[in-house]
Amino acid sequence: MDDHDLHIIGGGLAGSEAAWQAAEAGLRVRLSEMRGGGDSTPAHDSDRLAEMVCSNSFRSDDADNNAVGLLHQEMRRLNSLIMSAADAHRLPAGSALAVDREAFAGEVTAKLEAHRNVTIVRERVDALPDAGLTIVATGPLTAPGLAEAIAARTGTGALAFFDAIAPIVHRDSIDMSVCWMQSRWDKDPLGSGGKDYINCPLDRAQYEAFVAALNAGEKTEFKEWERDTPYFEGCMPIEVMAERGVDTLRYGPMKGVGLDDPRTATPDFPNGRWPYAVVQLRQDNALGTLWNMVGFQTKLKHGEQLRIFRTIPGLEKAEFARLGGIHRNSFIKSPVLLDGELRLKALPNVRFAGQITGCEGYVESAAVGLLAARFAVAEHGGRALPPPPAETALGALLAHITGGADAETYQPMNINFGLMPPLGGPKSKKGDRKKLYTERARAALGEWLDALEPVPA
Repeated sequence: MDDHDLHIIGGGLAGSEAAWQAAEAGLRVRLSEMRGGGDSTPAHDSDRLAEMVCSNSFRSDDADNNAVGLLHQEMRRLNSLIMSAADAHRLPAGSALAVDREAFAGEVTAKLEAHRNVTIVRERVDALPDAGLTIVATGPLTAPGLAEAIAARTGTGALAFFDAIAPIVHRDSIDMSVCWMQSRWDKDPLGSGGKDYINCPLDRAQYEAFVAALNAGEKTEFKEWERDTPYFEGCMPIEVMAERGVDTLRYGPMKGVGLDDPRTATPDFPNGRWPYAVVQLRQDNALGTLWNMVGFQTKLKHGEQLRIFRTIPGLEKAEFARLGGIHRNSFIKSPVLLDGELRLKALPNVRFAGQITGCEGYVESAAVGLLAARFAVAEHGGRALPPPPAETALGALLAHITGGADAETYQPMNINFGLMPPLGGPKSKKGDRKKLYTERARAALGEWLDALEPVPA
């Protein structure tokens, strides 16, 4: 610890956010990232920090009506590197916050490489340090050696689930005489004309044939040790959803409501009718040359993906920059293993952050990294940092991870209003309730920030 005050293991979104927060507070940070040092993972393509390996979306950016949008807002108020980089490389995506993933990761990497308090070391760490402030943010693809060290310290095995990756299509291979550009319900928060998604329409016969093909398609075989691993409900492979019933997809990622197919325009419906089902694609890079198939995570074999996805109207000649895939994710039983400041009870000098704690989603992972770093900064300075109020998105997520969840049934969780204390007073309409949650959260965060001691220069 002679050359640093805080050791962060893992350079994903959580580790990168933690490094930024600590470095901005004046701590000397050693950031260990195994990618670029001779090691990688089955899901990563580069050695850039904060690489997004699945979707390129941080989901809703609506801070008035959506819990994840509220979390975005709270992180911005706390000088989040992840949010500033996302804002700098934002792509049209309706009310969602989607980014150019390569430019986003490049920005985060450049900012941390240039920071005078950050030293990035390309190395794999296989053991938990017995001394010195440490944050483990190695994510759900933690290297086997470190995973074994964690299991040895905690005395309990990590839980695990499967996460799937959606395909990416080259824009110039999509047949726009069949498809059209439109955001659902014409939502247009960025002034892009309400045309942020490419929509591929399916009639009933086409949809039912597509579902049948998904059900019959050849899937990836799991290894023996993987066969009892569950899926995370928020990232379910499309063919697993199809197995649940013929209508599951068209009430899920393939719903046609709020989308007007211009080819079906009539005098009574001048904008067109809603399709029976639709496949949406979202812009994946700033050039607009790559488009992500929304909700199309899959474990179909690559040949089957080409055959089946090219039956979608408009994608008959689709060229894929990346096909879908699946990988095993692991996380710890945080509600019993971590204290209220994200410290490992069995080894209090070590904190955990990111998806390895059992939070789910890019922004949630970064948020937990932000909190872990701020707790570490306070500890280094001999101060106590009160946790953010449970009425805030940050506080609700922290409380869930560190004891609010049932450890026996603990599963990855996105931020949602259900994690926050219920509203008092008479019941109100659903839309009103959301605004009441977000207004209460903003007030609570403001009071928390006002009460914090300034960090010594």
